Amino acid sequence: MSVHSEIKKITTETLRKMKFDKEKITMLTAYDFTTAKMVDAGGVDSILIGDSAANVMAGHETTLPITLDQMIYHTQCVVRGVERALVVADLPFGTYQSNPEKALDSAVRMMKEGGAHAIKIEGGKEIEESIRKIVNAGIPVCGHLGLTPQSIYQFGTYKVRAKEDAEAEKLISDCKLLEELGCFAVVLEKIPAALAKKASESISIPTIGIGAGPDCDGQVLVYHDLVGMNKGFSPKFLRRYLDLYTEITGAVSQYVQDVKSSDFPNDKESY
Repeated sequence: MSVHSEIKKITTETLRKMKFDKEKITMLTAYDFTTAKMVDAGGVDSILIGDSAANVMAGHETTLPITLDQMIYHTQCVVRGVERALVVADLPFGTYQSNPEKALDSAVRMMKEGGAHAIKIEGGKEIEESIRKIVNAGIPVCGHLGLTPQSIYQFGTYKVRAKEDAEAEKLISDCKLLEELGCFAVVLEKIPAALAKKASESISIPTIGIGAGPDCDGQVLVYHDLVGMNKGFSPKFLRRYLDLYTEITGAVSQYVQDVKSSDFPNDKESY
């Protein structure tokens, strides 16, 4: 039996079963082939090609500028590096909010051209028809509630969402709506832990938290934050597992020094 045939691929159904079995779900971002290969080999359940690529890969202040073509390119790169994880891709700002037909076209392109296994979109009741149309076409959809970065100019801040009763109630009803519409999971970003617990218990589809406490059915982090490549970004919810910024700048400095001093390449490193 080949190695490939032994790898059990994670599907949307796997995630549902994990919630049922009370097994926590792990998700990380990746935006390129090499990173995807490493993240997949590390055993993560799902890889998210987040529109956070706009910040992390392109240096934009918000996620808004990234285009569908750019997201498709990042998704193609990631898919080539993945053997096991479920690959979920964000539909970027402006590709699904205006009308359901456009939303479906965007989702179809992401699946056909990008090779994604599922798509993720932000919002609840306000994008109900778009979600319905995409799900009805047989495309798996992951929702995203709480702090929705594509609406940053509406919120005006990246602070914790749904602290007030009205917004908290809307979040719970949006969670239930996403489940009714056929979403397979929902990301909950930067909301009080108690609300995330309540939301997770109110629906049978998995919740995946980022800054939403320990009671979600899974957790997601941005890979570059997890490995410490971003020096200036340290929100409360982030746990850094490495300090790659220091390691990499140190390695580059050493390389520069070795070349300048004619230490590199040495006789062993020459033909």
